Amino acid sequence: MKKEQLKSGISIRRSLAEASAEQLAAVKSIIAAVQQEGDAALTRFTEKWDGVKVENLRVGEEEIAEAVSRFEPQLLEDLTEAADNIRTYHEYQRQQGYTHTNDDGSYVAQRVTAIPSAGLYVPGGTAAYPSSVLMNVIPAQVAGVKRIVLVSPPGKDGKLSDGVLAAAHILGIEEIYKVGGAQAVAALAYGTESIRPVDKITGPGNVFVALAKREVFGEVAIDMIAGPSEITVIADDTAFADEIAADLLSQAEHDPMATAVLLTTSEDLADAVSAEVEKQLQSLPRQAIAAKAIADHGVIYIGETMERLIEAANELAPEHLEIMADDAEKIADRIENAGAIFIGRFSSEPIGDYFAGANHVLPTNSTARFSSALSVYDFMKRTSIIYYSEQAWQNNEAKIARLARLEGLEGHARAVESRSWKKENR
Repeated sequence: MKKEQLKSGISIRRSLAEASAEQLAAVKSIIAAVQQEGDAALTRFTEKWDGVKVENLRVGEEEIAEAVSRFEPQLLEDLTEAADNIRTYHEYQRQQGYTHTNDDGSYVAQRVTAIPSAGLYVPGGTAAYPSSVLMNVIPAQVAGVKRIVLVSPPGKDGKLSDGVLAAAHILGIEEIYKVGGAQAVAALAYGTESIRPVDKITGPGNVFVALAKREVFGEVAIDMIAGPSEITVIADDTAFADEIAADLLSQAEHDPMATAVLLTTSEDLADAVSAEVEKQLQSLPRQAIAAKAIADHGVIYIGETMERLIEAANELAPEHLEIMADDAEKIADRIENAGAIFIGRFSSEPIGDYFAGANHVLPTNSTARFSSALSVYDFMKRTSIIYYSEQAWQNNEAKIARLARLEGLEGHARAVESRSWKKENR
């Protein structure tokens, strides 16, 4: 891994603007085709991009049952326990509305309700992710979303992975479609003969999925524009090089564009981690992907003080931040910008990916400066409710009219004053 002295202004930001003009043009073309042709476009693009002709886009009950029957019982049990952990964590995010009543009988309130429907994208391609099913579906279920749709690209056999279908089975999801890429996003946004449109699209995907989500935003809501995976580790000389290297590679194996960063005060640890990364790469099944990520986006920064490492971590605002150092919890208290924080040597990042319960759909590309993990809140909407009694109107009519005229909106002023003649002529 590259080693550098820590300077100000370090960054891991990579904008979608870096996507090529050809990629953007392809996405726009796919969306337009889906709008015009519906299922025919989905079938054509699935054959073109995924290399398989799908006769029936929707996954049937028998296909789900067969996948579950083939799935290893112990893994099914593990997925079920992970789902329980995730549900427990997200249950704490339930929100209640409120009402505030004034002495004059007027009141203002906020009503919290679930969005009607959600479309959840589960990546396929180089890897299929049952964990993504759990992380996207469970917050929506806890929120009370009535219709949950799952889309995922099929494999060469024309089917979704057993793991994805087993996870969907555990959660009781039955509306599942074998379609991925920009075409799946377009179908969820605009609808086709087979797929009714939804109100919000969530879930990570490749650059085409990200661009498509950006294009349809406004027609539907989206969770975020997710970029390649990121991990940053803060470590001092009490940390173990082999553990840090393994954690860095756990994210590097996701994508050649993934980012792996170590922030340390120890030159010796930096050298040891660099050597360990090269050593562990040799036996990693996804070696080519991870090696590319490490070569292009793997950096070890050496800083003089822990104070400077903390500042750098907040500058980077990474998706995942691990802290392996003395007083790790105190350091964590000073982190303002991170998608998720993992404290101590036994809190390896994959624990958050699969089992701890916190959501693993996290802000990337330094957007943790202003955004958060996927949660129950993403599937809720808040409606303002206003009731003014006659007494409240009498007390405030003139004030409201004056404020309206201050902004040059005579119609607003007249609207609130229009009740006056009725009162005077009773």
